[in-house]
Amino acid sequence: MNDKTTHFGFKEVAAEDKEKLVGKVFTSVASKYDLMNDLMSGGVHRLWKRHFVATSGIHEGDLVLDLAGGTGDIAKLLMPQVGKKGKVIIGDINQAMLDVGQDRMIDAGFFGRFECVQMNAEALPFEDSSIDAITMAFGLRNVTNKLQALKEMHRVLKPGGKTLVLEFSKVNNRVLKQLYNFYSFKLLPEIGHIVAKDRDSYQYLVESIEQHPDQETLQAMFEQAGLEMCGYENLSGGIVAIHKGYKL
Repeated sequence: MNDKTTHFGFKEVAAEDKEKLVGKVFTSVASKYDLMNDLMSGGVHRLWKRHFVATSGIHEGDLVLDLAGGTGDIAKLLMPQVGKKGKVIIGDINQAMLDVGQDRMIDAGFFGRFECVQMNAEALPFEDSSIDAITMAFGLRNVTNKLQALKEMHRVLKPGGKTLVLEFSKVNNRVLKQLYNFYSFKLLPEIGHIVAKDRDSYQYLVESIEQHPDQETLQAMFEQAGLEMCGYENLSGGIVAIHKGYKL
């Protein structure tokens, strides 16, 4: 792989094509995305997300950018944190996902307290030092240039602001890893085929998890992007990890 190519699951593709390919995946699964997350994780993703938000340190009145926020599940959890004086901007590259999120947020009674904006994480449409906090759950692994996205997050954060990323990571127990790999590669694509009628998209999602940087590598990328006081917390034996970094 060189600067002109990147991973799309286990395939090597032109870097300029990945955005379009990922877009097709999430357009395909948008309507059943949350159902599939429940089936894929046994519902545990909801606990991971609640812990992610509960430990975020986001305050009342904050302006929060929730990247890859698509279906609005993280934004809904953030609303009590930011309160009526705060605001959540849901950013996603995929309009079909944003449409689901917008409907969900309006139905939940948050009209006027959030905004949905289609955007690319590698070129955020915000001024320097304008955002209090950035959250991103299960989206960074789909970004073509992860380091560029992290640099953009650093750029738009206010001094004292933070970036928080919840993402699949590397399991640190050999037995758990064997079970996890069997479930991921043998069962999940079949579940995708049965429930969403889309085996290929879920095969990609599994492969994208395997290709994602491990905990230490991603922390180094946070630091390379200019973020400081970086660290991570493993959840469920490292199946997922929460990464944090601050702009000082």
